[in-house]
Amino acid sequence: MFGWLQERHRRQILEHPFPESWNAILERNVAHWKCLDDAERVHLRSLVQVFVAEKQWDGCGGLKLTDEIQVTIAGLACLLLLGLDHMLYSNVKTICVYPSTVVAPGQRSVDSYGITMQEAGVPIYGQSILNGPVVLVWDAVLGGARHPERGHNVVYHEFAHKLDMLDGCINGTPPLADRTRYRRWVEVCTREYNVLRRCASKGKRTLVDTYGATNPGEFFAVITECFFDKPLQMKRQHLELYSLLQEFYRQDPAAREARHSHGFPTAHATGESPRA
Repeated sequence: MFGWLQERHRRQILEHPFPESWNAILERNVAHWKCLDDAERVHLRSLVQVFVAEKQWDGCGGLKLTDEIQVTIAGLACLLLLGLDHMLYSNVKTICVYPSTVVAPGQRSVDSYGITMQEAGVPIYGQSILNGPVVLVWDAVLGGARHPERGHNVVYHEFAHKLDMLDGCINGTPPLADRTRYRRWVEVCTREYNVLRRCASKGKRTLVDTYGATNPGEFFAVITECFFDKPLQMKRQHLELYSLLQEFYRQDPAAREARHSHGFPTAHATGESPRA
């Protein structure tokens, strides 16, 4: 019954024309928009329209929510879903957006003398909470959305975590179709994860951000960022990993980018978007 009512509600949402101002937001802020074909754009618009309507949006830290904020975040989050059978992130009810970096309070501990120690706060640019909201920082969102050449996108990162969480845990393995795919996923990702950890320990530069060496959950989120933002390089340097993600997401961003003759701009030497 709930599924039928939900589908009916979504059809009602889609009966309204997609606002032209929202088209302009996607064109201006979501760099990948220009690489999509007409069918992909139609599909993405429908996902965005429902996503914006269904989620609860909370402006935090004095941020006033606007269409630009909601449509940009929705466009990025829904890009991950273009090829998936999905419930439009059914495990995400609320999206909390701050204007700029949030500093989480550090943990308290008591030393051997009984003195309480307070650790320094940790800057957060995005967070996905199991069975809870997604927290995003708007300036980091916009930087990643407009500059995919940097390879950092906090929305891809946090919503990849939410895909990972669909089976109730955060282990770097989203729900897959069958045991064969699970075995292949574990084989390829374990090998690539261990290589990244070795490179990180030696301070080597890598295409896949070494933040992914933190744990398998962060590895999946980081390789998702790389897959969508640096697909041509990833396909050249990590073909098996690229093919694995291509099969999961049912998208080929490398072919998409190759078809787009201009590509993305060259990354600036400074101003890299922060880690999620």
